[in-house]
Amino acid sequence: MKKAVVLLADGFEEIEALTVVDVLKRADVCCDMCSIKEDKEVHGAHNIKVKSDVSLNDIDSKDYDAIVIPGGMPGSTNLRDDQKVIDLVKSFNDDYKIVAAICAGPIVLGKAKILKGKKATSYPGFEKELEGSMYKEDLVVQDGNIITSRGPAVAIYFALKILENLVPDKEKVLEVKKGMLLDLVEDNMNK
Repeated sequence: MKKAVVLLADGFEEIEALTVVDVLKRADVCCDMCSIKEDKEVHGAHNIKVKSDVSLNDIDSKDYDAIVIPGGMPGSTNLRDDQKVIDLVKSFNDDYKIVAAICAGPIVLGKAKILKGKKATSYPGFEKELEGSMYKEDLVVQDGNIITSRGPAVAIYFALKILENLVPDKEKVLEVKKGMLLDLVEDNMNK
């Protein structure tokens, strides 16, 4: 079974983190929420409290196939400024595992110096912190093992891109999309 870990720091963007957790679990992908502090209760940017499954000291990159960095402020800067987080991101990247970040979250990848020569995106205004990247304004950008996305409104597409990389069964991905009525939404938007 594939496993992902979503890192949570106080001030994380709830919709970005929890959408990933929800979408992956719909496809039977194990997805742990991980507090970067010993206290497993983490406060989101909009004062929603979440109890994480594990804390950062419990994490070994060998146990996971993907790491996810949500945005939100000051969540993203809290993640960026934690050396254990940076080391963990580098470890996932060195092993060519999925490294995914959304909104302001890609600033963590910039600090980890894993974006050189890679296509990436972020929430508008954070481009300068994506050191060495080839910045794109697409909703979701994948370059090799690195997935980045713009922000809250596209959290579902970000989560689905992660899912596509973890679950090779395209039918399972389509089943998840259909179960969430995403096909209905997309059909109505194209009218």
